[in-house]
Amino acid sequence: MPEPAAPAALPVRPAAAEQALRRLEWTVLRRLDGLLQGDYRTLFRGSGLDLADLREYQHHDDVRYIDWNVTARLQTPYVREYAEARELAAWMLLDLSGSVDFGSQRVTKQSVSRDFVIVLARLLTRHGNRVGAVFYGTKVESVIPARGGRTQVLQILHRMATRTAPARSAGTDLAVLLRAGAEVMTRRSLVFVVSDFLSAPGWTQPLGELVQRHEVVAVRLVDPLERALPDVGLVVMQDAETGEQLFVDTHDGTFRRRFATLAQRREAGLRAAFARAGVDVLELSTDDDLVDAIMRFADLRKRRSRLATGGGLPPHLAGMR
Repeated sequence: MPEPAAPAALPVRPAAAEQALRRLEWTVLRRLDGLLQGDYRTLFRGSGLDLADLREYQHHDDVRYIDWNVTARLQTPYVREYAEARELAAWMLLDLSGSVDFGSQRVTKQSVSRDFVIVLARLLTRHGNRVGAVFYGTKVESVIPARGGRTQVLQILHRMATRTAPARSAGTDLAVLLRAGAEVMTRRSLVFVVSDFLSAPGWTQPLGELVQRHEVVAVRLVDPLERALPDVGLVVMQDAETGEQLFVDTHDGTFRRRFATLAQRREAGLRAAFARAGVDVLELSTDDDLVDAIMRFADLRKRRSRLATGGGLPPHLAGMR
């Protein structure tokens, strides 16, 4: 499917988007410039690739590059070799459903998502790369094709900031967002799936399919209150997407323990799903520092690059070859 036509120019009221981007440039990006010190290529290298050749699998090759069709035909493992493209295309698959509006303090998951997306998009476009975005609320609502430049970042920021509040729904279906992303990305890209992953089942298969063609990072949005409830007495809890309300007594230690147990099971299920799909995961909490999160992402990319080339195994794994 070809990339969609360009959206109309920004509605005029871009001053808020410009102001927000300038704030991030003067705070987060200035700090990152001092910390990354040339690590931009490490962060984003190896994703803007074109298929160059096929060859037999060798020890320490990245198993994600195995061509299963050729392997089945020849009965010998073959891997795809890529030539690095001159520019990188990155895509943000953005979950803007009702649950990301939650935040137990002054910061919501949606605002964490916005700042992370804009900082990454600006880091990419400042170095000549292109960024696109797919926006999901209760359905896929719009697509901004991948382009470069500061204006492109403002387009994405404005679209996130002025989104229509999601209507009450039966819940999020991330599979719809992932399949829409797969349709619009015509070339191998670096893909960020930014979501809290509170979704109906069925999204793990399209995520795995996305990984077969693209380099995917799952950016998971979390809030501390989703993992443990404080003892604050009687409270009304409301589902952000369905509007359903429940009156609970947080004085009840048994209830708090059950809540924590269910949260731990959900965590374990998500970790297993990400592992099966073969994606790297970056967790962003509403009480997190964005610069620390970006540096964790840089470290994640470095470790992935070392492992893909067969070097630098962590010490606790070094003896397991």
